[in-house]
Amino acid sequence: MSAGGPEFAPSMGGLATGLLSLHEQEDSLWVGWSGIPSDSVSTETETVIAQRLRDEHKSVAVPLSSDEIEDFYYGFCNNIIWPLFHYFPTYADYETRLWDRYRQVNEKFARAVLEVADDDDTIWVHDYQLMLLPQMLKRELPHSRIGFFLHIPFPSYEIFRLLPWREEILAGILGSDLVGFHTYDYARHFLSSVRRIVGVEHQMANIKHDNRVIKVDAFPMGIDYEKYSTAAERPSVQQEAESIRSQLSGQRIILSVDRLDYSKGIPMRIRAYRRFLEEHPEYHQKVTLILIVAPSRTEVPHYKQLKRDIEELVSITNGSFGTIGWTPISYFYRPFPFDQLTATYTQSDVLLVTPLRDGMNLIAKEYIAARRDYRGAIVLSETAGAARELGEAILINPNNEPQIAAAILQALEMSEEEQDENNRSMHERLKRYDIHYWAGDFMDKLEAVSRLQESFRARTLTEAVRSTLIGDYRAAQRRLIFVDYDGTLVHTGSKKTSPDDAGIRTVGLLAADPQNEVVVISGRPREHLQEVFVDLPVGIIAGHGVWYKGKSDQWHLTEAVTSDWKEIVLPILQLYCDRTPGTRVDESEYSLVWNYRKAQPELAAIRLSELKDAITSITANHDLSLLERTNVLEIKNSTVSKGRAAKAWYETGEWDFVMAIGDDWTDEDMFTMLRATDYSIKVGIDLSHARYFVESPQAVRELLAQIAAAPD
Repeated sequence: MSAGGPEFAPSMGGLATGLLSLHEQEDSLWVGWSGIPSDSVSTETETVIAQRLRDEHKSVAVPLSSDEIEDFYYGFCNNIIWPLFHYFPTYADYETRLWDRYRQVNEKFARAVLEVADDDDTIWVHDYQLMLLPQMLKRELPHSRIGFFLHIPFPSYEIFRLLPWREEILAGILGSDLVGFHTYDYARHFLSSVRRIVGVEHQMANIKHDNRVIKVDAFPMGIDYEKYSTAAERPSVQQEAESIRSQLSGQRIILSVDRLDYSKGIPMRIRAYRRFLEEHPEYHQKVTLILIVAPSRTEVPHYKQLKRDIEELVSITNGSFGTIGWTPISYFYRPFPFDQLTATYTQSDVLLVTPLRDGMNLIAKEYIAARRDYRGAIVLSETAGAARELGEAILINPNNEPQIAAAILQALEMSEEEQDENNRSMHERLKRYDIHYWAGDFMDKLEAVSRLQESFRARTLTEAVRSTLIGDYRAAQRRLIFVDYDGTLVHTGSKKTSPDDAGIRTVGLLAADPQNEVVVISGRPREHLQEVFVDLPVGIIAGHGVWYKGKSDQWHLTEAVTSDWKEIVLPILQLYCDRTPGTRVDESEYSLVWNYRKAQPELAAIRLSELKDAITSITANHDLSLLERTNVLEIKNSTVSKGRAAKAWYETGEWDFVMAIGDDWTDEDMFTMLRATDYSIKVGIDLSHARYFVESPQAVRELLAQIAAAPD
């Protein structure tokens, strides 16, 4: 603020730079906090700020009060999420009050977005402050394209599970169509947490959830390469570089640049440098560490103590090794402006980047880009996201003081030829995948996911299609209806279904019509289905096609099958149950099921692979098939299947109307044997031969009720 009113300045951060080209597009809007607490200015000034941001900068201001900033940003975001996601769980303060504020602020952002967004817009949500926002927006704008990018690490499941609101956070992020991370490790951790906490598996990093396909991918963030690679040509940068050379003439320069934060590992870095000086006195008065620490969260106790620790270590090191003409560490507790920082990059022989945990760390990339002479070496922490891209750097464990000290020596003694070779490779990589490519790549992937979603939506059983279906049903004289049981008529694994269930009664009403042939088809044992559909005039196919019965009570085998093979397979399954806690064997007359629904997912995945290898030769010799469904592996005779049994029923007559409804891949054979004009319906969005999709078993029950109520 100035005497003449508010002043506006664009952000100089890498994210703002990367999104600038998108922001400059017509109809683009940036939604965010203005940076000024709403209760620190008058209502008139706040209105002026909001209007000018909208008119002059295509930005929508979300007003946040001092209390909201304190509880939301400094509280929940930086006292809970930041330490937890950076593997400092003991620093996290799990206050319910802070969670409530986090949710309220996310709701405030949602309202601000909904005021300006339409259902066909593209919305890109950024970072840990707004992890609930995607779901809030998707509920109101179901057809919008929503991307989410996390700019900090996503921790392993064992760390993330400590968060009391872990389910809500994952649900919020899963409102996105595309979820992006800096590295594959973070994406892998996210997928693991989704599997363990939400109970949803993924295929090739595609999550099927809430009747959508959500893509998870890694997008390592780049920098504005041209800005840094051409910086040395600026007179102001050249002047700063000359000043550094004159002040540190004859010195080899080691550079460290960080924000004040416990995740950056600054104290260990100083101790490692001191160890280097102890072990290599030949470098005394020949090397200087320029230590730049930008102030951050200066009122937080952890940060106050960290600042004291750093300054004490600097003082001890300089006191122990310094001379009248030489100061081993030049310490600056302030941020460097661009010209001064890039000039320091160009004059530094070594960049020391040793965070204990870092989402990406763009400093390492900026240093490489600024060194157009291809000189200099980087000592880089293996726990920084940038380490996945800058493999030519000297990678170290940030907790290993002797290793860091040895890496400093290695970097100082690296030949110019090796520096040139390493840096040219990294230059080319950073030039190709710069900040603009990063933003474009993300948006391209989001558009691809959106097209996939649209292809699924195009096959949704809309009201218009439903009306046509009911019309065709009413006009038909002979109707055949196949209805799968688990996951279609009832929720998968349901054990409480009874003949009095509303869905079962609806099936009974349909079956009572003399023009209808209703067939319930399931992998369940015939005893269970007999009990559920007792006294109802329905046909039943049980055991994935092993047994069938018409409207009478007589059961028949579809094939001459045997269960002798179970004597060989059952002991193997039981062995894997013993080796895998949370698993069990379910046995029916002509099949065995290894159920791992309650097992630890990673262990179950390993055991599943081992088990399939162990019984593959047995299944081949005994003409058996392996059926993989959600959290189960079933072994049964190859000669029987749902599709084969359904086809036999289909061929018993001439049908004017045929409809088949199922939810998993075991129903695909049933879909493929239908005519193009028949109605095949898949429960849940997935790759399928079905013509149409419905959302859930509840939607199936509603459809069947509508059909049953349709007058002839």
